[in-house]
Formats: sequence, structure tokens, C-alpha cells
Amino acid sequence: MKAADLREKSVTDLNELRATLARDVFQNRLKNFTNRLDDTSAMRKTRRDLARVLTLLRSQAAGVPAAAVPVEPKAPVAAPAKKAKAAGAKKSEVKAASGEAGAADAPAKKKSTKKSEAKSS
Repeated sequence: MKAADLREKSVTDLNELRATLARDVFQNRLKNFTNRLDDTSAMRKTRRDLARVLTLLRSQAAGVPAAAVPVEPKAPVAAPAKKAKAAGAKKSEVKAASGEAGAADAPAKKKSTKKSEAKSS
């Protein structure tokens, strides 16, 4: 269901739809548990539709007009390491830019081979 289609419905229609979707969520869970549900994505779709209806009902109860419900687009996030790598930087420069320390950069620790130190710890 589209959110725009739901915004056009009245409160009574949304309440009826909420009840049927809640029943469908239960039926889908029951069918999935007994291995009778063919399309398992129906569970997710029904839950999300129910969430959309509940969101609209809550916003209308709060007095917020349905058209004023904000829809925020997702902005892509670029990692700085990918930019440095795309520019032709060396691996060590990319690791330094991303904050990673390689095994060659870190000082090597010596392991103790004394028996007395091994017994005490």
C-alpha cells in the first residue's frame, strides 16, 4: 500500500484496515510457524502496511494534517577511504586516512619464553 493512498482514507476506514492487517499479521505468523506460508515476504509487507496505518492514525490523533507528515530522502554517505583510494593513493595513505593501522606499522611485541613468567600468569 502506498502512503499517499492511505492519507486519502477516513479515520474509520483506517481503523478497519488496521484491524484486518493486525489479523493478517497473526495469520501469517501462524501459517509460517506451521510451514503453510508460501510467500514469507508477505509477513514483512503486512507488518509494514500496519505500521503505516498506525503512523497515520497517531498523526491524525495528534492533530497533525496527513499531508504534513515529513518524508526524508536518504542521503548517500561516502567513506573518506574510498575517495583517497579512487584518487590513486597508496595503501598506507588510505589506511592512515581511515584510521586503520596495519601490522607493518605497529611495533612487534616479543613473546616471553621464560618458564617462570608463564607459570606466574
